[in-house]
Amino acid sequence: MKKLLAAVAAAVALAGCGVSGPGLVPPTSPPAVTGEITVFAAASLTESFKELGAEFEAANPGSKVNFNFAGSSALAQQINQGAPADVFASAAPANMKQVTDTGAVTASPTTFVKNTLQIVVPKGNPGKISGLPDFAQADKKIALCAEQVPCGAAAKKVFQVAKVTPAPDTLEQDVKAVLTKVQLGEVDGALVYRTDVKAAGDKVQGIEFAEADQAVNDYPIAPLAKAPNAAAAKAFVDYVLSDKGRKALAEAGFAAP
Repeated sequence: MKKLLAAVAAAVALAGCGVSGPGLVPPTSPPAVTGEITVFAAASLTESFKELGAEFEAANPGSKVNFNFAGSSALAQQINQGAPADVFASAAPANMKQVTDTGAVTASPTTFVKNTLQIVVPKGNPGKISGLPDFAQADKKIALCAEQVPCGAAAKKVFQVAKVTPAPDTLEQDVKAVLTKVQLGEVDGALVYRTDVKAAGDKVQGIEFAEADQAVNDYPIAPLAKAPNAAAAKAFVDYVLSDKGRKALAEAGFAAP
């Protein structure tokens, strides 16, 4: 009896110390996410994704997040031409579909935020822009996104709803280029996302317009099939979709999907 009790006590002690032996499974922990990850993201995600990238690196020592920010149409084209990337975050489903149609995405994309347009003018509104009808006036200098990028497609839709034919002086390839024109005072007004207006702070002024709700942009995200760092790609997407990620995006002005 004493021998039996001694044997039981020894087994309990070994288990308590985490020592493995025949028939015992040693404790395990999730594999660490390390290495570089390249994220192709819509230009309007610049500020919020840089913040999320820094948080991801802090949560995953040994990881490094590199970003390529541009218009979603240009990013989709680069991916389809073989540019090495781990994650694609688009400002519109149409551009994500360009990538999924070629098989460059294995998992179904997930919509993680929504965004809408806002009129943006230089500080003080020197051009006296008050609404969409001003975008049709020849004496106003106007900047818009080109139609092939999401902010341009959304702008086209709101102008159609408002029955306004805009007369832009310049068409840019991404929303940040449009915003820069306003910040430099090169144009009187433009259409950008409300998140871009918020990110610019007191350098510009935003003006709401009713038709904005008629062109809501869904933002999908997905890891890419040929991701050089597949584990980190999945982990980054999961981080964006996490409570922490959603909170950061909400603080940047994005709406929940």
